[in-house]
Amino acid sequence: MAPATSGTSATRLIGTVGAVVRELRPGGSLEIALDSSLDTDLGLDSLARVELVLRLEKEFAIALPEHALATSETPRDLLRFVLAGSAQGERCADTAVASLDQGDGVRPPLHVRSLTEALAYHVERQPDRLSVHLYEDGAEYPLTYRLVWDGAMRCAAGLAAQGLLPGERVAIMLATGRDYLFTFYGTLLAGGVPVPLYPPARLAAIEDHMTRHVGILANAGASLLVTLPEAKPLAYLLRARVATLRSVLIPADLDRPGAGFAPLHGRPGDLAFLQYTSGSTGDPKGVILTHANLLANVKASGIALRQRDSDVFVSWLPLYHDMGLIGGVFATMFFGFPTVLMSPLAFLARPSDWMRAIHRHRGTISGGPNFAFELCLRRIADADMEGLDLSSWRYAFNGAEPIGAETMAAFAGRFARWGLPRHALAPVYGLAECTVGLAASVPGEPLRVDRLDREAFARSGEAVPAAQDAPSPLCVVACGQVFVGHDVHVVDAAGLELADRHEGRLQFRGPSATPGYFRNAEATRHLIDGGWVNTGDRAYLADGTLFITGRDKDIIIRAGRNISPYELETAIGNLSEIRRGCVAVFAVPDRAAGTERVVVLAELRVREGIDREALRHSINQLAAKLIGAPVEEIVLALPGTVPKTSSGKIRRAAARELYQRGPASMARQPVWWQLARLSIAAAVPQLRRARSALSGVLFALRSALVFAVLAPVAVACALLTSKRRFGAVAPILARLALRWSGIALTASGLEHLPQDGAFVLVANHTSYLDAIALVSVLGDRGWVFAGKQELATNAVLRTLAIGFGVIFVERFDVARSVEHADALVDAVGRGARLIVFPEGRLERRAGLLPFRSGAFVAAARAGVPVVPVALRGARSVLRDGTWVARRGSIRVVVAAPIEARGRDWADAVALRDEVRAAILRHCGEPDLVIADPSHEPR
Repeated sequence: MAPATSGTSATRLIGTVGAVVRELRPGGSLEIALDSSLDTDLGLDSLARVELVLRLEKEFAIALPEHALATSETPRDLLRFVLAGSAQGERCADTAVASLDQGDGVRPPLHVRSLTEALAYHVERQPDRLSVHLYEDGAEYPLTYRLVWDGAMRCAAGLAAQGLLPGERVAIMLATGRDYLFTFYGTLLAGGVPVPLYPPARLAAIEDHMTRHVGILANAGASLLVTLPEAKPLAYLLRARVATLRSVLIPADLDRPGAGFAPLHGRPGDLAFLQYTSGSTGDPKGVILTHANLLANVKASGIALRQRDSDVFVSWLPLYHDMGLIGGVFATMFFGFPTVLMSPLAFLARPSDWMRAIHRHRGTISGGPNFAFELCLRRIADADMEGLDLSSWRYAFNGAEPIGAETMAAFAGRFARWGLPRHALAPVYGLAECTVGLAASVPGEPLRVDRLDREAFARSGEAVPAAQDAPSPLCVVACGQVFVGHDVHVVDAAGLELADRHEGRLQFRGPSATPGYFRNAEATRHLIDGGWVNTGDRAYLADGTLFITGRDKDIIIRAGRNISPYELETAIGNLSEIRRGCVAVFAVPDRAAGTERVVVLAELRVREGIDREALRHSINQLAAKLIGAPVEEIVLALPGTVPKTSSGKIRRAAARELYQRGPASMARQPVWWQLARLSIAAAVPQLRRARSALSGVLFALRSALVFAVLAPVAVACALLTSKRRFGAVAPILARLALRWSGIALTASGLEHLPQDGAFVLVANHTSYLDAIALVSVLGDRGWVFAGKQELATNAVLRTLAIGFGVIFVERFDVARSVEHADALVDAVGRGARLIVFPEGRLERRAGLLPFRSGAFVAAARAGVPVVPVALRGARSVLRDGTWVARRGSIRVVVAAPIEARGRDWADAVALRDEVRAAILRHCGEPDLVIADPSHEPR
């Protein structure tokens, strides 16, 4: 064979690695590079690496040294051995990567440290590829990566000329368009921190609109404000109220030659930009988002949505909104596919333009808040859709406000006539404190809606499925699965974690989580609770799926905007006919519109002589001015109607309940009676929650006591009895532990267990209770467990393991791992009945991890069947990372045995996939291989 060049050797090696990876993950789409980790990036366990080395030796007709297997961490390491074996020298491996970057596609910049580095990456590799296609002022502007970079560099040079220093904040109040993109990226390249503000909807109210931003500008300490030309003269008035604001600029002021400007690239921990959650109160909260936060969220969303460079994102979402900016611009730029941006006002005026843009550009990803889908249903006529084809739209996300199941079903049904894929509609969930996204539906999966028993849910917070003939079930839309690398849990009022299908406060943690609020230590203290971030939402979990049920706070979400009721209440209270401090503004669900209706409940000063219609007109004028639109209903009530706290604060939740009970409930009543009744109504749920919390604490203490008593007994039995006798005692102890703890255990399919001969039993790993549940159900059958080597470092666990005859398996040292895998093969060959958890480790979040191959290689080589066993519920009872048990039940399902078709590597991989599919059908948890193709046990 003629010696190959280093470039062709690299290509052939990557091809061989790819073949092994594809066999391990038939549905995966990993990008393989010379510096990809064989373990964490490609998921090749020790036996897979043995197979890879054998194939490389065959491919290159060489014999690799023994230490190649143990010391190689990346394909580049293997390439060095291959080239050394073919007399080309190890240094060739360091230059071979250049030949791999000349293909048609450009991989995402996985190792960049900031947004601007990601942009520079694409400018270097594909400068002429379309990045953004803009619809602006009736014209179209296709922007390549080079054009975006050049525009940003000109703006950066202009900002530097204005004296912008690294770390200073630049407020951006511009409409969706080129100027916004150039200014945002330009601020980053100049070392500044962008602060997005939403522009005025009507120029007639621009002064009032900008005055409302004083709180944000002051909190951010903004040095510069870049705004619309129409707003510049009035914006100068802000300088008197914001001490840090040096200049008010328009984009034309920043257009300077950028050729000689040296850009600044932020570091991962640097502040990338501030996302303010509310601009209408006196206490604005600026969410701190670092470059690391942004890149982590973009990568996680790309995995969740299975984004690829052939995608096209179509967006009408405003760029001052995190969903429009991060989801619609940053994510597409990072992954290297184009986004189509249209004006939000154009969408509101002609929703059919959204459909037309998806059709024209063959959009694959697009979406918005629930009101957008409802608007399309009401405002798009069939004639507007003539000639349009929506078949490319694979992911139609719905988020940012409460999601209506009826709206989604109606949208899917109606627009299927124009090719909308059957399961394109996808609920998502996120919040600014998690950068933007936290959970998303799996692409292509059917919409999931929980129909709950309304009375049970209202009474206890438990999400009990409603009867089929229930007249009025509570419907809750599933928001999908939590992003890779992130974790959520639901806690009660005492901060204790709740079991699945129990509603409580939703908290999360992960790399996308904000460090806190900018210059707002008090709000940050309330935001972060022991490493977990409070979302302000209420939710429950079910088999790894997130269901959002409501909000702790009284923020009104309308058309994707967060509206605080306080400002409108204050303004209405200043009217001469209204009692000041006696106004409640709240939202009630509007099923017909698929959104929320805003209601004003206001007390009149006097009963007679008031022109009520004129007063309602005045209130709606204030509403249009402050929140952008009139309210849906105004209730003018007698004094003493609006409920308050003892300190005089408006009780908006109680006001909503009062309104929903009807006009009769608003009759004049003594203040003391109203306060007493409301206090009692509030106290009852609180007592129920306290009782539930106490019950949970007592259950946890009971479980801890039971295990504390039985654990020493089990250790003593393991020390004092033979393996055979301990195998008979252990199931009895396991059953007693579960029964005395109050943990219900059920099993099915035990008839599938072979009565004679050796076999391998494979189970998913959900909790430290898994082994106890299996031993309790399976009884004494001469089992041998395969356990991770780390268990041997704990004296108690090592003693119990020895009593069971555990075969310890090394997970990290490749050479020893291969030796231990051979020991498994020998044990099965001698007739052992082996129990293996092939996931190799635990995770808090629900889902089936990838399987390691050792158990399946052992079964294939020994010619014995594999019995799949699905464990369900144990994770909810005792999650990884905690020793506090929660009330729940465990179910064990034994599936029919599966045999390998042969004894080689491919047969073992096929056997693994069949067994994993069987477990996936019964475990009730999502497939984390699909959710994260790069997710492997470490």
